[in-house]
Amino acid sequence: MLRLIRTSSENSDFQQLVQLLDRDLAARDGDEATFYAQYNKINLIRHAVVAYEGDEPVGCGAFKEFGADAVEIKRMYVRPTHRQRGAARAVLTELESWAQELGYPATVLATGRRQPEAIALYERCGYAATPNYGQYVGVANSVCFRKSLSQ
Repeated sequence: MLRLIRTSSENSDFQQLVQLLDRDLAARDGDEATFYAQYNKINLIRHAVVAYEGDEPVGCGAFKEFGADAVEIKRMYVRPTHRQRGAARAVLTELESWAQELGYPATVLATGRRQPEAIALYERCGYAATPNYGQYVGVANSVCFRKSLSQ
């Protein structure tokens, strides 16, 4: 049974999962991972979700304020041994609910073309491709998405 907790970047399980995410991204993106890493610091994240199966942390995600009208979904990850079981969708749904509770009408996110499973998840969850924003403008590997939470 999957259990979700709302927490912050101070949670040690969240930190452990993010380390695994960073290793995965380094393997996928090679030297480009350094570029992305500068935008993915987890200090001061006040809104993080960790998914547990039993006592084992199996997935995570977080969001940061993107502006008055949106939050940016960050640091989504599920351990390979727990993929295809609904953990990523559950974490994403919890993050969206939390953002909506805080009054944000939309979410945005950026992922990489070398993460086709992430792209597929976001599309299945109602995210629409949008022009690359901020630091991702002009970055060929980046794909940005947006979703209205009032759906």
